[in-house]
Amino acid sequence: MTALRILFMGTPEFAVTILDQIIQQDYTVVGVVTAPDKPAGRGQKLRKSAVKVFAEEKGIEVLQPTNLKSDAFQEDLNRLQPNLNIVVAFRMLPKKVWNFPSLGTFNLHASLLPQYRGAAPINWAIINGEKTTGVTTFFIDEKIDTGSVILREEVEIEATDNAGSLHDKLMHKGASLVITTLEQIENDKVSPQEQKEAGGLKTAYKLVNENTKIDWSKPTQEIYNHIRGLSPYPVAWTQLENGEETLRCKIQEASYTLKEHQLPLGKISIEEKNILVATQNGFIKIEQMQLPGKRKMKAKDLLNGYEFKENAKML
Repeated sequence: MTALRILFMGTPEFAVTILDQIIQQDYTVVGVVTAPDKPAGRGQKLRKSAVKVFAEEKGIEVLQPTNLKSDAFQEDLNRLQPNLNIVVAFRMLPKKVWNFPSLGTFNLHASLLPQYRGAAPINWAIINGEKTTGVTTFFIDEKIDTGSVILREEVEIEATDNAGSLHDKLMHKGASLVITTLEQIENDKVSPQEQKEAGGLKTAYKLVNENTKIDWSKPTQEIYNHIRGLSPYPVAWTQLENGEETLRCKIQEASYTLKEHQLPLGKISIEEKNILVATQNGFIKIEQMQLPGKRKMKAKDLLNGYEFKENAKML
């Protein structure tokens, strides 16, 4: 059995759960690498990453290099002497870093690789209407999410899941998978398999302004998947044309009905305190929405203080 000296690399809450499980299983974590503190909020005060807050509470040394190729960071690696790096929701590593430990560097990715390589696998699995996804551990190589797979585990996507609920499922499943991976590595029983390049691979593109906007010309269920796939973050957005004004709005929650109608696409109807948007084969019912400069509100609360004109529509 090989005694592991782990250097953990991660930033968000997703990574905290994994790190916590590693510590609970009494593995030696020699240090944590996370993003530099960033200004946040109205006062622009420096905010620590979730991983940094947790690591400091546990008394683990925290490193926050701005340049992973720097001599200073290399000196830290030489000092800490990790024999295994674990990466969870961090940035791309240079070869001199992922190749440093004698046992290599493995990553936990929130998809069943090779499907959904990229920055936002949880969101895109829902946006694309997948019924299953999962988590994968793999050894890092020169490219993004292409290294040899150690283990995979599947997770079902419910019709009512959004990115938030699926995130939590994958986070807990991922924590378990990381521990199993560690057990295989320390007992020299790991058998990594090369990823098979096949046709029909889907990519988890970075979420930007263009691909988070709702396209009201798409089928109803695709629009519904788009909204829930971006909830609670970064949130799907749309333009609301209401009378003389055009507003950029966010839609956090929605449901849908499949129904034939003759209304123009995007036409808004108000029925019994419900906000309905016409689509090509039904209606999207807006459950929660946010007008610019306002807080997010349930539809019935929004209707108490905001008037949708007769010609109101989503663009």
